[in-house]
Amino acid sequence: MAHNLCTQDGKVHMMYVEQAPWHGLGTRLDKPATAAEAIGAAHLDWRVSKKPLYLIDGPNREFLVPDRFAVVREDRMDECFDPARQPVLGVVSDAYTPLQNAEAFEFFDAIVGQDAAIYHTAGALGNGERVWILAKLPSNMRVVGDDIVDKYLLLVNSHDGSTSVQIRFTPIRVVCQNTLMLALQAGPRLRVPHTRDLLRRLQDAQRSLGLIHATFDQMERTFKAMQRVQVSTKRLHDYLSTVFPEPAAPADQRVFERVRRDRELCRHLFAEGAGSRMPGVRGTLWAAYNGVTELVDHAGSPRLTDQRRLQSAWFGQGYLTKARAYQVANEKARLWAN
Repeated sequence: MAHNLCTQDGKVHMMYVEQAPWHGLGTRLDKPATAAEAIGAAHLDWRVSKKPLYLIDGPNREFLVPDRFAVVREDRMDECFDPARQPVLGVVSDAYTPLQNAEAFEFFDAIVGQDAAIYHTAGALGNGERVWILAKLPSNMRVVGDDIVDKYLLLVNSHDGSTSVQIRFTPIRVVCQNTLMLALQAGPRLRVPHTRDLLRRLQDAQRSLGLIHATFDQMERTFKAMQRVQVSTKRLHDYLSTVFPEPAAPADQRVFERVRRDRELCRHLFAEGAGSRMPGVRGTLWAAYNGVTELVDHAGSPRLTDQRRLQSAWFGQGYLTKARAYQVANEKARLWAN
């Protein structure tokens, strides 16, 4: 599947390969996307450039702002600048080097070209401030019985100067389409800053991707360790209280209510969530962890649109919650192993 969540023109452009994505949006393609197909279908065939910034102080008083540049989309530049149509994606320094969308796809070309992965998702948020590419690897993880987790690599690039280029390990559980985000602080980091040697460092990172298999092997061992741990009512309370801690006082009463609501929903999903009743899963720490990820991906606030839910689950508060849930479950699996 490939997504484009840019809505500057009032439309949502999306496509997907294989089964429909969990949010149900998009147009199906009959075959796996090549880099060119994915870029075109996701409407990412545009470039960004840096433009000088000027300070206007009355008529005929114009000053160049030193070492500050606006990042803008070239496809929206015209003779008459309209901020509503051509928003500034970010303000950066002279040292900032953009990574063009086509260059980001090229990062995966060596893998995809060897039939070792396929482009599965590509898209952008907002006006193009953040772009991502999701590539599916051919092998998968079998936690227990028919409980399968597919392996994905997620490349995230920002055009606003807010983050480095990141490569994240992002498994997806088949039975419920839960995105099992690995906490960056709990595993190997692949990050490349937007400096002048960006492309060379990306090539170095590409050569270091030999750790892909080692990372997913470790995750599979962790998932299986969760599955082997039975969770009593007391243990479930302990786990959820750590994942959703009480806010420090003083705090808005709505914050306390949200924490208690999230814990209660996760208790329900622990017992009745998608995949929770599978043989070997019911009553385990693996079910408890998936209760949290299902809450974030599928059962959160009804006020969230599919776009905002995806943004939260992959990049925002939802991602942080899932990363914390993984880290805590990993710790509890070791503590409760015996």
